[in-house]
Amino acid sequence: MSAFARRLVAATLTAGALVSVVTLPASAADHARPERSKVKISDVQYDSPGRDDRSNRSLNREWVEITNTGRRSVNLDDWTLEDEDGRTYTFDDYRLEGRSTVRIHTGHGRDTDSDLYQDRRHYVWDNYSDTATLRNNRGRYIDDESWGHHRHGGGHHHGGRHHR
Repeated sequence: MSAFARRLVAATLTAGALVSVVTLPASAADHARPERSKVKISDVQYDSPGRDDRSNRSLNREWVEITNTGRRSVNLDDWTLEDEDGRTYTFDDYRLEGRSTVRIHTGHGRDTDSDLYQDRRHYVWDNYSDTATLRNNRGRYIDDESWGHHRHGGGHHHGGRHHR
């Protein structure tokens, strides 16, 4: 093998070793990241069907659905669901089974595996523009769902429910 060929092989091996060193921490970092949450906001009924008369029935027709797409159940204790105005619902001692959905209603009711109630007397979700944000028990963002023109300063009405 000529001196040129030996230098070429050595340079190639060195370059290969450098590439390996550079790529190793990146792939190690990928494995260190927590698995992406399988829990998400799957649907929102922000405009309660019928007249907005603040009856419990009307309040409970306003809801947010949370779905666990994974196989394992997830403990949602102390997770929060919040609107743009800071109104917050905190899950209390609730476990969402794998491949299942829970509906969080605004009004009063008896909590079950598939239906939870915020026990509020006023609507939470703005008809024209709002964002529902789900956070875990450490306050980390999990998912959100927005509707209307939800850019800050872009026509969002604070302080109450819009009527049609």
